[in-house]
Amino acid sequence: MKRTLTAIGAVCALLSATAAWANDKVVMGTNWLAQGGHGGFYQALADGTYEAYGLDVEISPGGPQVNNRPMLSAGRLDFLMAGNLLLSFDNVRNGIPTTVVAAFYQKDPQALMTHKGQYADFAALSGAPTVLVSKDGQFSFWEWMVQAQGFKNEQLRPYGYNLAQFLADDKMVQQAYGTAEPIYAREQGAEVDVFLLADNGWNTYAATLETRQQLVDENPELVQRFVDATIEGWVNFLYGDHTPAYDAIMAANPEMTVEKLDKEVAQLKALEIIDSGDALEKGIGALSQERIKAFYDLAVSSGIVDAGSVDLSKVATSQFVNQGHGLDLKAKLTGQ
Repeated sequence: MKRTLTAIGAVCALLSATAAWANDKVVMGTNWLAQGGHGGFYQALADGTYEAYGLDVEISPGGPQVNNRPMLSAGRLDFLMAGNLLLSFDNVRNGIPTTVVAAFYQKDPQALMTHKGQYADFAALSGAPTVLVSKDGQFSFWEWMVQAQGFKNEQLRPYGYNLAQFLADDKMVQQAYGTAEPIYAREQGAEVDVFLLADNGWNTYAATLETRQQLVDENPELVQRFVDATIEGWVNFLYGDHTPAYDAIMAANPEMTVEKLDKEVAQLKALEIIDSGDALEKGIGALSQERIKAFYDLAVSSGIVDAGSVDLSKVATSQFVNQGHGLDLKAKLTGQ
């Protein structure tokens, strides 16, 4: 009997250990090559936060030859770091059953960049001779700029993601991602001013976290663990020792260096992209249905989205955020 009980105990111990080891497999995709703007995810992976939450996470980077967006609805990804809300509106319009569960950028980093001191403020840019805007931008925020901010189509010229035109003309205004082109321009000796669209009315969230509606319905506990762990990853990345994330990012993208990452993180902080607005009181990742509705109204009034084309109840859910998660950790790290 004693040997039998011992054997049973050994089996139970083995099963318990196996359960502890068998973390839930999660694959999340990013929207580009590994960079500082993805830091919270890499931090949570590299410092063991995901593992502590019982998650075995694989990060699948995007890139010039990789489009991770369709991989989410196809079941190849469980979560996707997406762009702004226009992409989520498109999914709902097209009947793709995904939903936003967190918004890690409270501000869209999309901006206009000028040579330093050439223009007094954002309003003055509507009088610039030329504004360089990419094809995608022409069908999104440029429409808003024309309809609501006084810009004119006569100013518009295509932006081909090359700084040559900008560097050669002190009066030139060009589209910029707040954590990219300003850094590149300064590296080439040009001092610049950065006018964030978000500070002038372009009120979309960015770096949204999407998942399939099926996962929200069938396994909300897993979604909550992933969101909570990622929030902690962002807090540790911004306010703690971000060395684990830096190492993981540089391993995934050899073009990254500590110097480049430091500059990018400095821009994220200076422009208050992540920890601002509702995130200050509700925690990083905060989102509200009211703000989603406000951006939808902006998109409709600017002619970007057709009125009545989006069921806003399907765009996002706030059930996994707005709980103040990570605020205690932030206070501990910052001493505030």
